[in-house]
Amino acid sequence: MLKINDLHVSYGQIKALKGISLEVQDKAIVTLIGANGAGKTTLLRSISGLLKSKSGTVSWNERNITNCAAHDVVKLGIAHAPEGRMIFANLSVQENLRMGAYLRKDPAGIKQDLDFAFTTFPRLKERLTQAGGTLSGGEQQMLAIARALMSKPKMLLLDEPSLGIAPILVRTIFEKIVEINRELGVTVLLVEQNANLALSIAHTAYVLETGSIVLSGPARELAENEEVKRAYLGTA
Repeated sequence: MLKINDLHVSYGQIKALKGISLEVQDKAIVTLIGANGAGKTTLLRSISGLLKSKSGTVSWNERNITNCAAHDVVKLGIAHAPEGRMIFANLSVQENLRMGAYLRKDPAGIKQDLDFAFTTFPRLKERLTQAGGTLSGGEQQMLAIARALMSKPKMLLLDEPSLGIAPILVRTIFEKIVEINRELGVTVLLVEQNANLALSIAHTAYVLETGSIVLSGPARELAENEEVKRAYLGTA
């Protein structure tokens, strides 16, 4: 579904991605793990059109979408729930969700997807008229994911969904990610600091270090890898 080949991205003279290559299969959950500054967020932003790459290609269903405008990437079926959530703080929960569907022209489908969002995240329905900025961190993360789903994506890019969320809610968020993948068939590319949780729900995993992929394979195998345990799981 998504293929990245030899992607290079820089911030001025700083090389953030140094020849990244990876593949994401249809309907899979793929996770990127690595320390802060490894390039994980940069990679997601490059896929979704928020950052320009210097060289290399991003292919979506065999179509070259390298450096496409962000709104065109959404049209193609890729939605991004960014790090820090970036909800519209002054808009209500309902208005935030409607913004996620701004490209759509199917009222019946939009209503169906709103119903799915409220079934998946009941708290959002309880806070429908509340301003997004007044929600808790966990509720804002639910809103960011639900808003991304309102574009009816084929792939969901999730950047640090557990960041700044109470531990009791983190597992709930991850259960919902699995539910979205299984019930809607949405492919998920997940960036996450909590490597234990990320590897527990993913099918495939990549380990990034300073802009390069140093390990990749089935998530279960990487969870048992001694290097990964020592560096990211704290169990070796």
